[in-house]
Amino acid sequence: MNGNQIEGLIGMLVTLGILVLMILPSVLGVVRDRRVDRQLRAAERGAAPGSTGPAEEPRSLRGRHGVARHA
Repeated sequence: MNGNQIEGLIGMLVTLGILVLMILPSVLGVVRDRRVDRQLRAAERGAAPGSTGPAEEPRSLRGRHGVARHA
């Protein structure tokens, strides 16, 4: 490969990278919307999505040792 071909390849890769960066937020938004729609449909049917047992407290509300914090 000569210098012109390498410059062309680098330009093409940069353009592709910019395109991916521009499209990525919209793709993530579509995926999130589909997940929310699935959860709403499950709630309308009366079933919690993805759970078969009793509801568990989110990890963010737990202490360091798995004990729930009280307000």
